[in-house]
Amino acid sequence: MPFKDECGVFGIFGHPEAANLTYLGLYALQHRGQESAGIVSADGDRLRVSRAMGQVADAFNEDTLANLPGHIAIGHTRYSTAGESKLENAQPFLIDCAHGQIAVGHNGNLVNARELRDELVQSGSIFQTGSDTEVILHLYARSKAAAVEEALVESIAQVRGAYSLAVLTKNRLIAARDPHGFRPLALGRLGESWIVCSETCALDLIGATYVRDVEPGEVLVISEGGLRSIKPFPPQQLSHCVFEHVYFSRPDSYVFGRSVNEVRTDLGRILAREAPAPADVVVPIPDSGVCAAIGYAEEAGLPMKMGLIRNHYIGRTFIQPQQSIRHFNVRVKLNPVRSILEGKRVILIDDSIVRGTTSRKIVKMVKAAGAREVHLRISCPPTVSPCFYGVDTPSRSELIAATHTIDEIRKYVEADTLAYLSIEGLRQAVGQQQSSYCTSCYTGVYPVAFPRNERAYLQLALKNVD
Repeated sequence: MPFKDECGVFGIFGHPEAANLTYLGLYALQHRGQESAGIVSADGDRLRVSRAMGQVADAFNEDTLANLPGHIAIGHTRYSTAGESKLENAQPFLIDCAHGQIAVGHNGNLVNARELRDELVQSGSIFQTGSDTEVILHLYARSKAAAVEEALVESIAQVRGAYSLAVLTKNRLIAARDPHGFRPLALGRLGESWIVCSETCALDLIGATYVRDVEPGEVLVISEGGLRSIKPFPPQQLSHCVFEHVYFSRPDSYVFGRSVNEVRTDLGRILAREAPAPADVVVPIPDSGVCAAIGYAEEAGLPMKMGLIRNHYIGRTFIQPQQSIRHFNVRVKLNPVRSILEGKRVILIDDSIVRGTTSRKIVKMVKAAGAREVHLRISCPPTVSPCFYGVDTPSRSELIAATHTIDEIRKYVEADTLAYLSIEGLRQAVGQQQSSYCTSCYTGVYPVAFPRNERAYLQLALKNVD
């Protein structure tokens, strides 16, 4: 599944080991971004930052964490959806301005960032990064509002798109979520401490209790005086990213009020009803296909076996040999179990097909291991459009389902049969009304308008999605 993860944010208020717990929280959110990681702490007097490229384990050690004192901290683990993968774009961003020091970690994507950036540059702003998040900081620094939270609200009122923010000042933690609720953001409690994080699995790791979601359009201000909720924006159509349930979020998390594990298992159950196949065994493409495969197997009355084993120890510095080995880049990640596959009619379950090249290699690998037939089943509808709200997707021309029929895709990946979950089946599995989820990657219908000329913006974005 070649979609890249997005970003994870974590924040904690009122704990003597705030930086250490943020470090653990980022570990739980590592799946949401592996390019860089950062932590900013506050001790009531000043903010301190540590950021590095690579995964959480590479970015921090005992010394770096010891240099992050204080009872408040925020952290960020990044995959770039706007801006290049380099240290200057690593978050959280920390600035000092007329309102004092402030740090921001952002999960999402702002569709009008380029427009705002151009206006700010014309009026004298100097940008240090290629990230859309920096726009929020420039707007904040220019605000004439007296209070920090008022300046922040004034800033984010000018941006459009997806944002779940963890914001830190010297004496408070602020969480904010866009009015459409694209990206998840949970509120938790650990003793007397408050926590905000992208997914509830981060709460589980540190022994915290889930309280509720930060609501779409809500700004939470957490200080020594307690927790204060501000709802400064008019309500908008809810547009929860359905792909959080399909792929992004960890199965042990609760996202948008639903268990990710249960939703994915239901995706598989419904897929089995919609697209049965004569087969002997159901095999997931790990790891993202496992939950749906369990549901499919249960509904179909077939055994589910791990016929493909994933290597979890591939570092980002892995070097491929110069002399090409057939299907090497897939084989280093997945290896077939011949005793499970040989002579069998196999139903392969995956969460999506993007370009089709990886699926093609996996189907060939399974057949080479002796499978008699391979029936490929996908636990979401065909992906036909890019996402502009915080998911890194290829351009439309690279999405195989945007330019090919299902049977053409089947022939390309060399499966005996191929079927996707229907959009109705997807909506049934998430268990909420159609209007509460964004399904633009499957429908091409975008809930937030683009700036300037929408058609021109889309044409540019389709060519240059970051």
